This record gives sequence, C-alpha cells and structure tokens, in this order.
Amino acid sequence: MARQERAEQTRNAILEAAASRFDAVGFLGASLSEILAEAGVTKGALYFHFKSKEDLADALIDEQFTVWDPLAATESPGLQTVIDLTQGMAASLQSDVRVRASIRLVVEQGSFIAPAGTAYKRWIDTIHGCLLAAKAAGDLRKEVNAYDLAVYVQASFTGIQLSSQVLTGRADLLERTTFMWNTILSSVVPPRRAHRFAPEGTARATAAV
Repeated sequence: MARQERAEQTRNAILEAAASRFDAVGFLGASLSEILAEAGVTKGALYFHFKSKEDLADALIDEQFTVWDPLAATESPGLQTVIDLTQGMAASLQSDVRVRASIRLVVEQGSFIAPAGTAYKRWIDTIHGCLLAAKAAGDLRKEVNAYDLAVYVQASFTGIQLSSQVLTGRADLLERTTFMWNTILSSVVPPRRAHRFAPEGTARATAAV
C-alpha cells in the first residue's frame, strides 16, 4: 500500500473515531485518549494530521457541507435546491456520524477556541443565493425577502433537527422536514407555481447518502 494511501486511511480512522466521540459526548466530553483508542492509532499519528482537538473539530465541521456535493452541478439552482439541501442534510443526520458530530459541534460553538458561527453564515449564504434565483424566476412571492427567508429556513431546520434528536433520535426527521417545507411553501410560493416543488425532496437530495 502506498504511503499516501496509508496516511489517508489513518486520517479517516481518526476522523471517524473523533466523530463517534463528539457525537456521543460533545467536544468537552471527548478526550484525545478515547479518540486514539477508538481509532487504533498512536498520538504521533494523530498529531501528524491534526494539531489539536480543536483542529479535529474544525475538520469535522466541514463534513456537514458534503451534502452539497450532489447538487453542485445543478444548472438552475432555486427553491427546490434549498429543499433538497435540507432533505439531504436530514438523511445524512440519520446515517452519517461525521455529519451528526459536525452539527453537534456547531450547536456547541464556544466550547472550543474557534467558534463555529461561520458555519451558520455559510448555510445562510448558500440558501440566500438559491432563493435570489428563485425570486428572479418568479417562484417566490414579490413581498418575500430572500435573505430573511434564508435565515428563517436555516433556523427552522436547526430547531427541527434538534427537537427530532431529543424526541425520536432523529427517526422522524425526514417527515418533520417535509412538514416544515409544506408550511413554508404555502406561505412564500405563488399558488400557480406550488405544483413545481416537492417538499419531500427529489432523488438528488439523498444521492450521496
């Protein structure tokens, strides 16, 4: 096995173990010794790839944005793109420990040196761009402010996934996200265009899950 391939496998093992611990007990509850034991690597191997526990957390926070990958080639982003992003995130939260750890780390921002507030802004900016395109296409009512709606969507999904985690271990998250979109769509989309959108998401939403 090539050295580069072994290094990548080691890095992935460390990230997987860190995600498992962060998802289970949070940033403050997870210790490097537990992460090392679960990954089956030495301290030297860990520090070769990551300078600190904070560095590990930062790397995992980026994992949540992998749900964008199937939609990156979308020729005409718009409102359905935003729906698919949230449904893709919901599916990833059910199946991917790295994404779950990433979201927990963002929610716990301030628990480590580099606050994760930029993750919220990154989501808002992405959603905002899609909603601006949707408004230009006539898919949003004229009185709807695209930025305000982007903030609302991000905040609503964050609240829904947290309550779903507490109440059902996220077992109902896809259904809760669909309900969220049924409610939002009825308020922001012109009635003549309502048939264009699938609140449950399209096949692209879970393509990478």
